[in-house]
Amino acid sequence: MNKLLILVVEDDPAIRNLMATTLKSHNYRFVTAPTGASAIMQASTAQPDVMLLDLGLPDMDGVDIIRKIRTWSQMPIIVISARAEDTDKIDALDAGADDYLTKPFSVEELLARLRATQRRLQFMQTSTPSPIFSNGQLKIDYAAGCAWLGEQQLHLTPMEYKLLCVMAQNVGKVLTLSFITQKVWGSTTESDIASLRVFMATLRKKLSAGKEDTQYIQTHIGVGYRMLKVE
Repeated sequence: MNKLLILVVEDDPAIRNLMATTLKSHNYRFVTAPTGASAIMQASTAQPDVMLLDLGLPDMDGVDIIRKIRTWSQMPIIVISARAEDTDKIDALDAGADDYLTKPFSVEELLARLRATQRRLQFMQTSTPSPIFSNGQLKIDYAAGCAWLGEQQLHLTPMEYKLLCVMAQNVGKVLTLSFITQKVWGSTTESDIASLRVFMATLRKKLSAGKEDTQYIQTHIGVGYRMLKVE
């Protein structure tokens, strides 16, 4: 039996049963909640490892649930919603969601998102604090303020280095444009977002300069960026 306990928050019985059946067939433990109030109760009493959250619940909005849970828990929250607008995704991610899956979704993609979340949880639980960040051929020495790709030191501007550190410290998570600009510039304006896109373009070009064709940073159009975990 998989050690992860998944909280499924979904008011549609058919979708809830589909998710429950999928989790059971892949040896995940799970509990379910059809409303926001029961979700918050289950989150506090069952202490799940991951929450799968629908936004359109009958008693409260899913974004409000995320905000409430983030006042006391950092458990990964994967939103699964029919809301497909960029603004909906941004609102959920800015509130503290870790990932966003749009309905209708494939079972295979849901399981892949869970596996990715589980790897990140295992990494966080087993890793010890270190001044060195490693991800594939990428290494960052926080103490020295330097980064390498393989044996080659990356020649980064101070802003590119700061941006790289923000992405590395949130590896595996989708970071919204406003989250990144707040961390890097301390504000979120149209000019900040325009600057972010320029710096991200130059940073990604430098990260692709190695011999291997590895993608480290993934673009989520209209939403933000994610640093991928590279084996």
